[in-house]
Amino acid sequence: MPDARRIHALDAFRGFTVAAMLLVNNPGSWTTIYPPLRHAAWHGWTPTDLIFPFFLFVVGVTTELAPKRPRGILRRGALIFLCGFALNLLGSRGDLATVRIMGVLQRIGIVYIFAAFLAYRFSRRTLIAITLGILSGYWAISLLAPLEPPEATLAAQIDRAVFTEAHLWKESKSWDPEGLLSTVPAIATALIGILVTPWIRTRQVKMLTVIGLGLFGAGLAWGVLFPINKALWTSSYVLLSAGAACVLLAVWIWKLPARPFDTFGVNPLVAFVGSGLMATLLGMIRVGGTSLKGWSYRVLFKPFFPPELASLLWALLFVAIWYAILRVMQRRGVYVRV
Repeated sequence: MPDARRIHALDAFRGFTVAAMLLVNNPGSWTTIYPPLRHAAWHGWTPTDLIFPFFLFVVGVTTELAPKRPRGILRRGALIFLCGFALNLLGSRGDLATVRIMGVLQRIGIVYIFAAFLAYRFSRRTLIAITLGILSGYWAISLLAPLEPPEATLAAQIDRAVFTEAHLWKESKSWDPEGLLSTVPAIATALIGILVTPWIRTRQVKMLTVIGLGLFGAGLAWGVLFPINKALWTSSYVLLSAGAACVLLAVWIWKLPARPFDTFGVNPLVAFVGSGLMATLLGMIRVGGTSLKGWSYRVLFKPFFPPELASLLWALLFVAIWYAILRVMQRRGVYVRV
């Protein structure tokens, strides 16, 4: 059973984030997507670029709300990492020579371990200093190399040296959007979630809104010198996305209902791992000379709607299927924790 003390608005916000992640990760066709549902090409941001940091922000909040059990931190983080690696291994058809090492769940696992141990060990004042140190230090070290093109950045150079190109994201080949160096500022995203939790716990909507707007504005200002960039997880991007998370969560606490998004929020790992497994299988199963995903898209949507709308409708169907699965689990009181 879920903890009765949990904040329903937080479940809804996390669920909204999970549902949005499923939506943007599973279009009917990657060539026909509405611009707001695409990631920024490099510098800059779109609404889609806020989804992942929202999740890490919630990781920080839930870390602070949950009982602090140091022995379980490493186990939980490692399990999350291994779930992501297992999905990558399935996608590479079991080929250890080419499997991608990092990924979304891998970053979540690493960030959780570091943020949770820091929160357990240090005071609030020290956590503020650590967060500022991470953001300023990352800015300084990133300037040791060009910030573009992507393959020339310091983060890309480190990823190639540590993982080799064979184990990076196959779409980019020479750099990884969830690479090693850019995971460091992602820890700051979770730490901000930890730091604002007192206002979330007491539902201080005004204070949370003020903090959020301040962070968002600081991110925009810093972006003039250190461009907002999701793939690099720049310090300006950390502040902007954390600020947006604070404001949206404040709105949810103030006014928005928890349902239907809480259904995704109470079983986020099932939603992410299960949907990733489904997406992989839909791409592997062949029907009529194409993948099951491609076949279903061409039969159900492509002939009847404009390209971008058809692609969106397939993604919405995917999200709806997972809502139905998770709703059945919720009704039966089945909650998967690690």
